[in-house]
Amino acid sequence: IGKHVKLMQNPNISSGPKNQRDYILREHLKVIQNEMAKNSGYETVSDEYEEKLKDIKLDEEHKEKLKKDIARLNTAGNNGAEGNVLRTYLDTVFEIPFGIYSEDFNDIIHAKKILDEDHYGLEKVKDRILEYLSVRILNPTGNSPILCLVGPPGTGKTSIAKSVARALGRKYVRISLGGVGDEAEIRGHRRTYVGAMPGRIVEAIKNVKVANPLILLDEI
Repeated sequence: IGKHVKLMQNPNISSGPKNQRDYILREHLKVIQNEMAKNSGYETVSDEYEEKLKDIKLDEEHKEKLKKDIARLNTAGNNGAEGNVLRTYLDTVFEIPFGIYSEDFNDIIHAKKILDEDHYGLEKVKDRILEYLSVRILNPTGNSPILCLVGPPGTGKTSIAKSVARALGRKYVRISLGGVGDEAEIRGHRRTYVGAMPGRIVEAIKNVKVANPLILLDEI
């Protein structure tokens, strides 16, 4: 690394045209980063992502796009705005549990038992949920609607959602939207922005580590 630092301090580099100087500095920086990556067990800065790409459960079209982003990261290096944006994006993508699902309990009797255990009364609400679950079981490939629970505070909307998750055997995630004024917090920022972050829904799926949790959007 020392010889590369000396080359970067070479007055002949700084005296040349700006484009040529920037190119030479980038090449030296790439060599330094690759040597640092070797110390951590990888040949280049992109090797770690290429290893993860082999295991991720995505179709070839999306894998090709990720390959291009990894190649761009190798060119851009770790430093600079573009490198930071690419690393944040790739880290987020590889943390999402693509193809990892929890198995549903498709048993209406079990679901009714769970709902009756957790809630006394609310018969109309429980019957409507059981109808919804019955249609899902009979038509698993159909586009099911989103259940909307309406009522004043303290009437059991959140606890009903927990019971449905327990009845289905799914992981439960609650996302509170109270006080959210910017939709980017929910759907995420554009990846081209420096400091762009995924939205709350993607963040929740990352945290539970399955692709099919029951998500409650609370306090809408």
